[in-house]
Amino acid sequence: MNMEPVATWSYADIGLLFIMWAIMMAGMMLPSALPVILLIDKINQQRQQHGASFTPTFFFSIGYLIAWAIYSVLITIIQTWLHHLELLSPMMDSANIQFSALILIVAGIYQFSAFKQQCLNLCRSPLSLLTGDWQEGIKGAVSLGIKHGSYCVGCCWFLMAILFVTGVMNLQWILILTLVVLVEKALPKGEIISKYLGALLILLGLSYLF
Repeated sequence: MNMEPVATWSYADIGLLFIMWAIMMAGMMLPSALPVILLIDKINQQRQQHGASFTPTFFFSIGYLIAWAIYSVLITIIQTWLHHLELLSPMMDSANIQFSALILIVAGIYQFSAFKQQCLNLCRSPLSLLTGDWQEGIKGAVSLGIKHGSYCVGCCWFLMAILFVTGVMNLQWILILTLVVLVEKALPKGEIISKYLGALLILLGLSYLF
């Protein structure tokens, strides 16, 4: 990665930034999607045992990753813009304490939003998606993966923006956020935990200001 000021970046550097985000999102989000992937795989195994047609689960996973790849394109554009505004350092972390506070406070408020909670509920209970949107064939499996991935993007997209505060390549915080997403989506009362997390982020953002 080019750690020089953004004015020296080439299109190849921006392409590498996108690849970094895409790989990072795959690594962070696939663990929390594993229960859904395993459920679909179980359905496919049962269909195979009964001689019914089925599409390999791999194609659902590809669709899921496509949703996060689209997010990676958008966050790459945003990050490049933030570098131009000098809100991020060449080391890809916040260079402005007010900017850090704003991200944390908005991320915290977003945890309480109806949209976030709706997306989280759909991620936590995917049966309505599987029963209502199931389609046969590769195209159907990819489409289903994209739709479920879109719910997960809606659920977690602003949590990922916290990396602008901690450092985009900070492996410790990447692991922490991965665990946070897993707790929200997989553990009992995850929707309640998400609101406690929101309150914590708001308080942390306010502490940056005061």
